[in-house]
Amino acid sequence: MPKVKTKSAAKKRFKLTGTGKIKRQHAFHSHILTKKTKKQKRNLDHSTLVAPANVKQVRELLCLR
Repeated sequence: MPKVKTKSAAKKRFKLTGTGKIKRQHAFHSHILTKKTKKQKRNLDHSTLVAPANVKQVRELLCLR
């Protein structure tokens, strides 16, 4: 059986933590920043974990079983 390839887009967007959880960055922090408040931009700067509802889908994209 051939190897299953990881989706390149997912590879760039997600990282695994030491405990196996999936980490992601917030959206809306790359452009059109002038109309966003300092507080909004500051809160978007931090990474967070993938929501439990989406973990299964992301794991499939990353070819994690």
